[in-house]
Amino acid sequence: MSWLEAIVLGIVQGLTEFLPVSSSGHLRITSAIFFEEDAGASFTAVTQLGTEAAVLLYFAKDIWRISRTWVVGIWDKSVRPSLDYRMGWYVIVGSIPIGILGFLFKDQIRGVARNLYVVAIVLIAFAFVLAFAEYWGRKHRTLEHFKMRDGVVMGFAQALALIPGVSRSGATLTAGLFLNLSREAAARYSFLLAIPAVVMSGVFSLPDVFDTSGEGLIPSPAQMVVATVLAFAVGYAAIAWLLRFVAHHTLYVFVLYRVALGSLVLVLLTTGTISAT
Repeated sequence: MSWLEAIVLGIVQGLTEFLPVSSSGHLRITSAIFFEEDAGASFTAVTQLGTEAAVLLYFAKDIWRISRTWVVGIWDKSVRPSLDYRMGWYVIVGSIPIGILGFLFKDQIRGVARNLYVVAIVLIAFAFVLAFAEYWGRKHRTLEHFKMRDGVVMGFAQALALIPGVSRSGATLTAGLFLNLSREAAARYSFLLAIPAVVMSGVFSLPDVFDTSGEGLIPSPAQMVVATVLAFAVGYAAIAWLLRFVAHHTLYVFVLYRVALGSLVLVLLTTGTISAT
């Protein structure tokens, strides 16, 4: 891997991880258009540690409060009705689907799912699902109204993001809107829900990213560190921007962007400008 590719992909990861446009899809597309070779699923997973570090920092007070209350609530029944205690369980239970499915379909995720025809079609298809959720959802429920059912549904939605092009935040936001959550409530739970899955995925992918017998380009340890730090810095700014944006705007701009990008990739593929694999 060249230094230019490591830097560019780190920035792309930070910009797109929290937007409903698919960071893994963007890394795959950016690699194909500008660098000709796929950086690989392991590289994507490890750079996501940077963006999740941004989540941990941005929501540090919330995460500490929820974690502390959850631990206390295991022994003290009086705190169990609180939202923080319940949120701890919502995040734990919501993380189970992606953990199981990610383990079962690891090879497919690293292989056939990264075909650019799949990425482009999924970008477009899920754009229309997001548009329908934005139009149909009533958006009147806050996190105070959050139930275990919501956590389970959004957990399964997050698992769809194992397919590049779906978008983890896009899938969970879409599910939240279908559940009539406000955009901001859905986004906040989405950020919290991502922490266990993304951190575990990144940690388990660390050995693979430097494995010369595996798929994808091989970055040096220094390149991997720089890409991850860039993802952290850009991702931190993206969190703040997205929370402000969803509080006052619809998600239709992301729908249009997904359709445009997916269509562009299909044109480049059919004209032979880029390769699907």
